Amino acid sequence: MNQKVKIQLSLKQIEALRDGDMLTISISSNHTSEEQEEQNSQTSEKGGSFFTFFNIQIVRLHEDGKIRTCEIYRATLGKLRAFRNDEDLSPTQINTEMIESFQAFLRAQNLSMNSISFYNRVVRAVYHRAVEQGLTIDRQPFRHVYTGHAKTNKRALTIEEIKRIKHVSLSDAGECFARDMFLFSFYTRGMAFVDMANLKKTDLSNGVIHYKRKKTGQNISIRWEPSMQEIVSQHVSQTHYLLPIIHTADSTERNQYRNVQNRVNKLLKIVAAKTNVTQSLSMYWARHSWATIAREHKLPISVISHGLGHSNERTTEIYLKSIDISVIDKCNHEIISLLD
Repeated sequence: MNQKVKIQLSLKQIEALRDGDMLTISISSNHTSEEQEEQNSQTSEKGGSFFTFFNIQIVRLHEDGKIRTCEIYRATLGKLRAFRNDEDLSPTQINTEMIESFQAFLRAQNLSMNSISFYNRVVRAVYHRAVEQGLTIDRQPFRHVYTGHAKTNKRALTIEEIKRIKHVSLSDAGECFARDMFLFSFYTRGMAFVDMANLKKTDLSNGVIHYKRKKTGQNISIRWEPSMQEIVSQHVSQTHYLLPIIHTADSTERNQYRNVQNRVNKLLKIVAAKTNVTQSLSMYWARHSWATIAREHKLPISVISHGLGHSNERTTEIYLKSIDISVIDKCNHEIISLLD
């Protein structure tokens, strides 16, 4: 059952929730007002609304500018609501049996174990926040469900496959654009699409492109190659952005690049079929492909990690002082040259 929830919370209301009082929220549903009041009353007696508390975390993430995490939490709450048939519960009602049933619900949707772990971890994070705020005691309800990370097959193309993608003749403008965005990501050591979308023309100076990774905040510098300039010259941006992905500088920028990314990923599958690449190609393949090919060319893992912009690799941190950025640029130049 779909519900539209609009929450406007003051500090006093948050404190009321902490004390076990039910907050009044505006909900449109098929329930009668009497049924809703009865449900709210029962939830209030049991220690407050977990759905409301979950929404508080979503609001805070949005206020902190953590938009992607906010979307992840919102999606997880959607799964939890579907599992509960939109019946609210209090933090004190969350126990091992309920969480195991939630996992079974996710498995019935044919989700991978990593996806199931993903949702379990988000619910666990919100639950632990509720424990920290005294809304319930920690009953360790997640101890029997999967919250790990299973190894998956890396999505990497061979240099020969990328060659075919680069040199295939394409008459459709959309397919050409998708192919070139894939190649640009590969040329720039697997740059994420969100970072490509936010590159500004001023980020390119003195033959080096400088940007900060949205995901980690790490500053990245990449030597500008002729192949990169070729793509930028072919797809001219009419804005201050380097690539024509975001066209209007306003509050819709995020939606703009997400829409373009979805369209590019769909078109890449068509491009792949035309080049006899059997994989379900997407932008993310460029990143793994660059890393795999760099490893095949004997570049140390620590250097590859730094080249990708990882921020949580101990090995990278150990070797950072001895890494000459020109080594990564030299390797990247050699990899790009293989396509010619």
